[in-house]
Amino acid sequence: MAPKSEILTTRVASGSPYQLNQSQTLKASSALLKHISKESDRKEAGSTTKNLLKSSDSSDENNSLDAAPIWLVLTTKKLIADQRRLKPGKIHLPHPLNTSATTSICLITCDPQRQVKDTIAHPSFPTPLSSRITKIIGISKLKARYQPFENKRQLLNEHDVFLADARIITMLPKVLGKTFYKSNKKPIPVSLEPYRQTDASGKRVTVKPRTEGSKTIAPPQQIAKEIEKTLSCALVHLSPSNSVTVRIGWSSFTPQQVADNVEPVVAGLVEKFVTKGWRNVRGVHIKGPNTMALPIWLADELWVEDEDVLENEEARQMTAVGRQRGTKRKERELDKVAEGEEQKSVRKMNAEDVKEKGKKRRKAEDTDLTKEMKERREKLREQKRLDREEMQGKAKQMKAVQGV
Repeated sequence: MAPKSEILTTRVASGSPYQLNQSQTLKASSALLKHISKESDRKEAGSTTKNLLKSSDSSDENNSLDAAPIWLVLTTKKLIADQRRLKPGKIHLPHPLNTSATTSICLITCDPQRQVKDTIAHPSFPTPLSSRITKIIGISKLKARYQPFENKRQLLNEHDVFLADARIITMLPKVLGKTFYKSNKKPIPVSLEPYRQTDASGKRVTVKPRTEGSKTIAPPQQIAKEIEKTLSCALVHLSPSNSVTVRIGWSSFTPQQVADNVEPVVAGLVEKFVTKGWRNVRGVHIKGPNTMALPIWLADELWVEDEDVLENEEARQMTAVGRQRGTKRKERELDKVAEGEEQKSVRKMNAEDVKEKGKKRRKAEDTDLTKEMKERREKLREQKRLDREEMQGKAKQMKAVQGV
């Protein structure tokens, strides 16, 4: 008996033309978590070494040290972005990923870093949050101290979460390099600027920094609120492709928690980042780090607009036009090849003519030189003969004088 299939696309009468099927999302979350748990138990039973990182406290449900991440994969029919964006987007999660009290946070700030350190150490700043922020470093000291690769890797391993002032987030890829941006600890932007204030007339009031050359820093309560808000968000890293992957939970979550995180993430992606919304969505899946992707929503059609679909006659015409264009293009390419061969033959003939002319010129020069050398030899012979006759005449005269 064939397995029963279920429709993954749901249309509604009002609002968005599509929406997720909550029962399908919960079913996929439950199946994925069960599979990850079974695989983890199987590997642990077959392993001869003990996992020292596994938490012994069963009450810590969201302990990410020994939990595998759960990813949501959204695929589209057309590209999501034209170019890679260095500043990631954020979507609020009902069940945050970074709730552990032992999470180590590194905060990267603008210069000077002393303003932020004083703000974090202020008595009005929440103590539970300040105890989790174990390191605060300015951008200039980050460039100076962590330039070698080994130092960057050490910094990456020392902290669980990296937060960065939103004003310098685009400078960090060049400073931190692939050590950070190929890992799951990419810096998360957080706003450390004070909220924009307006006067009685509605005009914006510019808040001046404490010292000249420094940046304006928000009060402690606002910074704590922004950090808590950032830690409870899922990050969206966009690139020129037709898919985006967002971490939405851990394997220690319950199926209901995973399903609760899926809905706002999908809604935020479709509304904020996907062009043309649900019409451009092809499918939504969830997966673990080493599992197959389980579908929770699939599109009925593979086109974005109805105008993209051609009738049979139009399709045949477009095919004929494409073939005709292809034929013309091939003819142009053949003409270019023939023209290139002709030019090669002409250049070859010209080279042969130049070579032949050079031979003739050298031969003529050799002939002229031979003739000139022959004339010189004749002149030398004639000069020697005259000199010899003159010497003989002088000798006869001397004998005649001696005989007298």
